[in-house]
Amino acid sequence: MIEVAGSRSDGTNASPGETVALVAEVEALGERLHRVRQAVGRVIFGQEEVVEHTLITLLSGGHALLVGVPGLGKTKLVETLGTVLGLDARRVQFTPDLMPADIIGSEVLEEGEAGRRAFRFLPGPVFCQLLMADEINRASPRTQSALLQSMQEHRVAVAGQIHALPTPFHVLATQNPIEQEGTYPLPEAQLDRFLLEVEITYPDEAAERAMLLATTGAQDARPVQALTGPELIAAQALIRRIPVGEGVLDAILRLVRGARPETSPLPGIGKQLAWGPGPRAAQALMLATRARAVLDGRLAPSIEDVLALAAPVLRHRMALNFSARAEGVAIADVIETLKAQLG
Repeated sequence: MIEVAGSRSDGTNASPGETVALVAEVEALGERLHRVRQAVGRVIFGQEEVVEHTLITLLSGGHALLVGVPGLGKTKLVETLGTVLGLDARRVQFTPDLMPADIIGSEVLEEGEAGRRAFRFLPGPVFCQLLMADEINRASPRTQSALLQSMQEHRVAVAGQIHALPTPFHVLATQNPIEQEGTYPLPEAQLDRFLLEVEITYPDEAAERAMLLATTGAQDARPVQALTGPELIAAQALIRRIPVGEGVLDAILRLVRGARPETSPLPGIGKQLAWGPGPRAAQALMLATRARAVLDGRLAPSIEDVLALAAPVLRHRMALNFSARAEGVAIADVIETLKAQLG
C-alpha cells in the first residue's frame, strides 16, 4: 500500500487533490515497474539487489558503474534492460587502442555534386539510449574522458558543433576489480558522474541452480519488453516529484558532509580521508532514495533508504589517505561508521 505524504518535493505543502493525483501516478508506475522486475528476473538469476540498484539508477536519470569479476552477467544485464525498457542499446568494448572518435563519432570529407566538398558528421555508438561501456578501465584516460560531456550534458561537441544525444541517455559501464594489469584507473571527475557504483557478487546456490537449468537447455529465456522510452522519461519526471521529509534530508546532509575530511564531525573519519564526496553525492542520494521508495511501493523515502544506498553512492566518491591504507582501513569501514551515526 502506498504511503501518503502531504508535501511536494520542494518542501511546500501539497493540496489534497495534488496528493491524491500523485498517489495514483505512483501506484500506476509501481505496477509497471513490477512487470519490469518480473521480465528481468526471467533472465537474470539471483541478483535482486544488483537489478534494484540498476533500475534505481535509470529511474533517477543517471549512470551506473557495474563492478564485478567476469562471468557474473554484467553484459547480460545491460542487454536485458535494453530490451525490457524498450531502449536503443549499444555496446562498446573498451581497449587500450580505442580512440575518442570511436565513441562519439567524427567528421568525414565527402565530395558532392559539381565537385563540392563538405564535411559530414558520422555519429558514434554513444548516440543511443543505453550505452554499455564494457571494461571501461581498459581504455586510456583520453578516451575515458570522451564520455564526460555526454554523461553530464547529454550532448557531444565535434569540430565546434554541438550534437544532442537521444533521450533518455544512460551509460552502464563495467569494470573488473581483480585484473588490473593494462588498465587505467578512472579519473575522479568521471567517477563522480556515476550515480551509483553497483557491486556484483556471486549468486547463491539456489539462484545458480535455477540458472543452470534455465540456460543449458534447448532454449534460453528471452527478455520481453515491459516499458518504453517515453514511459521511462515520464517515470523519471515523476520520481523528481516524490516528497522528501526533513528527517531524510537531514540524514542525507549528515551522511555526505560527514564523509568529507573538512566537515566531518567524527575526528577519526577526518584523519582517514584524503578527500570526500561533493554535492553531486547528495543529489544522487536524494534521487536514488525516491526511486527506491517507489520500487518498494512507498510514496516517500525513509532514512532506511538512505542507509541502504549510502555505500553505492559514496564508495566511488571517497579516497583514504596513506596512513589509513597502511593501517588496513577500508572505504566500507568508513561508510559503516558514517551510517552508525544516523542511528
